[in-house]
Amino acid sequence: MEVRILHVYPDLMSLYGSYANIAVLRRYLEGLGCAVTVETLAPGDDADISKVDFLYMGAGTEGQARFAAEDFARFGPAVKEAAGDNAAMLFAGTAMELLGKTVAMAGGEVYEGIGLASFAAVQGKKRLTGDVYGHTELYPEAVVGFMNKCAVISGVETPLLSKVEMGWGNEAERGPEGFHWKNVFASELTGPLLVKNPKLLETVAAAIYARRGAALPLERPGDEWAEKGYAVTEEQLKKRVEN
Repeated sequence: MEVRILHVYPDLMSLYGSYANIAVLRRYLEGLGCAVTVETLAPGDDADISKVDFLYMGAGTEGQARFAAEDFARFGPAVKEAAGDNAAMLFAGTAMELLGKTVAMAGGEVYEGIGLASFAAVQGKKRLTGDVYGHTELYPEAVVGFMNKCAVISGVETPLLSKVEMGWGNEAERGPEGFHWKNVFASELTGPLLVKNPKLLETVAAAIYARRGAALPLERPGDEWAEKGYAVTEEQLKKRVEN
């Protein structure tokens, strides 16, 4: 299977090792026998979103996200059409905020997102940081990560994490976090997310396959170090939750 990945604004939106989400997904898909092509999109470049199997945008500062929003707006209709057609996508960190209706910056400026979802983000001057331990309805294993944001996101109807036992969610501490619709995955958790959560990596790969009408092969590549890293993190965070 040939898989085309589009990495949107890799230089602009690149905080917290965001590029590693693409690196680990590419390696996983190649381990399944896929021929993977990773293309990058810089501000001002053109791209045919309809031909993309996986679209990704990573985290940036609030100012960088504002700049990204100006350019990304022209792709809004194509991104929404592709999402409706079950294309797989991941938006990490502040990139998630661009999927909603509006983003209000701490200084008072309000700008529009692409409107894929109906939520709104309001950025404050206080940063909300800390470890996060939660669960998604996509699989039974816990999701782990680290939060460093300044936005409260209200109006998310379908969160990625339906339950957060520790840490900040979209609107409040221990509230639901992220956004998920069809094969669109979004979260302000950093880490990077797919590296820290091997099961989510598998889920994203399965979404890419599913759009082609296929299931993941029964024999799948494993990453011993990633699995061990996840196990240690999950165990320690779970202890903190229980205590």
